[in-house]
Amino acid sequence: MPATKEPREEPLSCVLLADRHHGLTEGVRGLLETVFRSVVMVADEASLLEGAIRLRPEVAIVDLSLARDGDLGWLRTLRQRCPDLKVVALSVHDEQSVRRAAMEAGADAVVLKRAIATDLLAAVDSLRPGCKGDSLPSKSGATARAEGQVGK
Repeated sequence: MPATKEPREEPLSCVLLADRHHGLTEGVRGLLETVFRSVVMVADEASLLEGAIRLRPEVAIVDLSLARDGDLGWLRTLRQRCPDLKVVALSVHDEQSVRRAAMEAGADAVVLKRAIATDLLAAVDSLRPGCKGDSLPSKSGATARAEGQVGK
């Protein structure tokens, strides 16, 4: 008999989804609309920063390859300008060095793109107040900061 999911808390109000790949963002958008009242999509780092400052979303879901040069300076800038924003980074790379770089640049969680369907909402839930960031399953394609380290 399948386990029933506990009902989610009140829906979050806004999420900013940043990815250059329109096909992926449309699929992820549908998933996020089950949790957020509003999903705003952007396709470049300048729009991400502007949207985060203007809209003040609770969460940003960002593709680590948003900048074509691979530099994560935009993520550091996002964290500096919006220190309370929870950031979930998406990556195609499963290497620990990529996860570490994303976390050091300011991501609160990292989810592998191949595991979005199973891990993205769990990563978002882990960043909600009262949840421990290290509550993600260890075998999943997600990494999250432990409680007390979020935003550092």
